[in-house]
Amino acid sequence: MNKGLTTEAAEAAVRHARFGKLPERIRFDDMTEAVETDPAGGVNGSYDPEGSWKFYSCLALDLGL
Repeated sequence: MNKGLTTEAAEAAVRHARFGKLPERIRFDDMTEAVETDPAGGVNGSYDPEGSWKFYSCLALDLGL
């Protein structure tokens, strides 16, 4: 009478084939990368107190208050 799988069993088999196994675990060491940097931050990392006002942002100054 029953030939093969029922539709519910066939759908369950398809789901299990697609989602039945979790992906392999990724180690934390594989997710991070170590890069050496300059201690002073490189050429652009130097602090210029005379030119620092160019990058200052204030809403009150922007509105002219």
